[in-house]
Amino acid sequence: MSSSSTAPPSAAPTRLSGLVEATAARHPGAVALETPGENPLTYRELTAEAERLARAIAADHGPVPPRIGLIGTKCARTYVAYLAVLKLGATIVPISNAAPADRIRAIAAAADLTLVLTDDPGGPAAALAPDAAEARPRLLEIPALGTLADGAPLRAPAARSTAYILFTSGSTGRPKGVPVSHANALSFVNHNLARYGVGPGDRMSQNFDFAFDVSVFDLFVAWGSGAALVAPSSRDLMHPVRWVEERSLTHWASVPSAVSTALGLGELAPGAMPSLRTSLFLGEQLTVEQARAWHAATPNGVVENVYGPTELTVYVSAYRLPDRAEDWPATANGTVPIGHVYPHLESVVVTDGRDADEGELCVRGPQRFDGYLAAEDNTGRFLAADDSVGFAPVTGRPPVPSDWYRTGDLVRRAPDGTLTHLGRLDSQVKIRGHRVELAEIEGALRRHEELADAVVLAFPGPVGSLDLIAFYTGGETDSRTLRSHLAAALPPYMIPRRFVHLDAFPLTGNGKIDRLALRAADGR
Repeated sequence: MSSSSTAPPSAAPTRLSGLVEATAARHPGAVALETPGENPLTYRELTAEAERLARAIAADHGPVPPRIGLIGTKCARTYVAYLAVLKLGATIVPISNAAPADRIRAIAAAADLTLVLTDDPGGPAAALAPDAAEARPRLLEIPALGTLADGAPLRAPAARSTAYILFTSGSTGRPKGVPVSHANALSFVNHNLARYGVGPGDRMSQNFDFAFDVSVFDLFVAWGSGAALVAPSSRDLMHPVRWVEERSLTHWASVPSAVSTALGLGELAPGAMPSLRTSLFLGEQLTVEQARAWHAATPNGVVENVYGPTELTVYVSAYRLPDRAEDWPATANGTVPIGHVYPHLESVVVTDGRDADEGELCVRGPQRFDGYLAAEDNTGRFLAADDSVGFAPVTGRPPVPSDWYRTGDLVRRAPDGTLTHLGRLDSQVKIRGHRVELAEIEGALRRHEELADAVVLAFPGPVGSLDLIAFYTGGETDSRTLRSHLAAALPPYMIPRRFVHLDAFPLTGNGKIDRLALRAADGR
């Protein structure tokens, strides 16, 4: 446990960096950060290093750029740089260390970056090396900790309202910038600080890339509470159960694929992780089988399924599984519900412009962003209340706070208001004139005792038709057996034409199942 100060109470922070500074004032000696192979940093050390780096950037660069990029690994100086950018009052633009060169260049151009910080100029950041004499953006290597001198207190410019910009995949083939304000982020963080009661002595995982929005939960729920943020090595990511045990983690957040990884290694034994008190899963559907295995391995903890898109600031709903597995709800697609939308937000389920019990989830409130970096990306993404039809797409104007963000996710609402995620709207296809939700087929396949997980994709067939192909992991099973299994629960038009066994699914840099890679590698 840490020492704490008796600093007088002050107004609630209005910036993420202010939240961290307030924690450092209360718990200066508590461990703030542990990174692989490096000495831990206390809150006093973390904020002092960030202050020195922010001062050095301001002195070196002249006027502080409105936006500063960050490409880095999970080493201490990258975390320090993240906080330093916020202390400067600039907007941080994290770019994945695993992103291909073309995407790195596209993001830097879309964000109009003039400065990018990196811990390795010869690594992925080298994609930004200029061909001409004048560099744009300029790469600045983050100096080693302890090499910068103290100086006068930083006099940063007034903070910009936007805290960070993350880039998501766009249907046009170019990345879409999602600006999230300090107010958006603090609304999310403060809710979760109260929900989970984290504090000094707690140890939170940091599984996610800086360019993935769940890193905001990891960073600022830890640093807003006095908990220690614990970053994994690449080896740790491959053996999550061993890492939890070795580092005595108390709080976990990851995509459900981490459960499949642990199961595949045979490491997820009952009672294997007694230190974990809270485990959160998000980013893709959490199956009941995955939840059951993790729940049994964490006898002293709770398991939650949480949901939300980047545009609504990390996540907006949560479902906590009951302690007894026999009390868990049954869903049609074999996944854990996503629960209720947070009480400080508003939500509606919309079908054909009307409120319904099954349809697209739409949300508004203090976590909703104000619109994409490129205004044209707002087209079709917001709904406004309309007295004549109920809800209508926003056209011809920027979004306003009363508009609802369209998540693009299909949900079903139970009588008690609990939501179950049924899949993306764009995964709903028509087979022989019938509307088919691919997630329903996936859920039916997962119920086969030999299968670990399943993904179903629709491919163009003859004369404009669609063919369904199922990819699965687990025990290799005869296609006739799988068709018979599905025929007991699904109509003939929902049974895939072909079944492909894989040892493991390809994963994106954030650990999600890479459906695009499955589609490209089908090899028909």
